[in-house]
Amino acid sequence: MLSIVIPAYQAEARIGETLAALSTGTGRPEIVVADGGSTDATRAVAAMQGARVIDGPRGRGVQLAAGARAATGDWLLFLHADTRLGLGWHGAAAAFMAAPENRMRASVFRFALDDPSAAARRIERLAAWRGRVLKLPYGDQGLLIARAFYDLLGGFKPIPLMEDVDMVRRIGGARLQVLDVPAVTSAARYRDGGFVLRPARNLAFLSLYFLGVPPRVLARLYG
Repeated sequence: MLSIVIPAYQAEARIGETLAALSTGTGRPEIVVADGGSTDATRAVAAMQGARVIDGPRGRGVQLAAGARAATGDWLLFLHADTRLGLGWHGAAAAFMAAPENRMRASVFRFALDDPSAAARRIERLAAWRGRVLKLPYGDQGLLIARAFYDLLGGFKPIPLMEDVDMVRRIGGARLQVLDVPAVTSAARYRDGGFVLRPARNLAFLSLYFLGVPPRVLARLYG
């Protein structure tokens, strides 16, 4: 059984589309939305679409870990609240889960942005290069992993930033597969922060993390 875990905070504008895209030909998997104290309609929208909403402290690492504990499936799919999986996601995920050798592997989806600009396509190519060469997909590509493997790795750490990078490094690049289905993420942060400046800022924080700067310090700098 597949459980989908979605950390959310003030996500009413996007989470409805995210949840709607998760319907399959046979219904919908278990969905757990781990809310970090939203004061908008996030919880109501999620509940109306059949998700189970749990409360917890704000922080993506904490929320992901809490959602995994609450989920009942033997496979877990972690997904951001502003990321919409493309058509065919369930078939691709089912094929991955059906292969016995993938019980100790994980997969992510292909990064895409909901923006028609050439700048957005450049960001997508950069993400593809980062995943292919550096073996560092980010959390907005989703993460499909068997619960047994997730537990063996120790699960998501309750850190305020870089929880996705930390998990991917523990999985290891050789045990990661990219499924050829888009995970379409909102480009709002890139439009607000700049299609050049935003990736540069992300790279700077990633470099600081690899240099040993604690995630709690990075979170304060990140704002």
